[in-house]
Amino acid sequence: MANKRETSKKVASKASKQLNNPKSTPAQKSVAGSALSQTKSSKKK
Repeated sequence: MANKRETSKKVASKASKQLNNPKSTPAQKSVAGSALSQTKSSKKK
């Protein structure tokens, strides 16, 4: 069964900032990337 949960815009914004932060650890970047992978796509089909 597919996971239907999505990351909120607020959390996605914080995750994006974490990925762009050069002081973030690899573990922090991993968690941030995981959160961003669960966001709703903004691309129109």
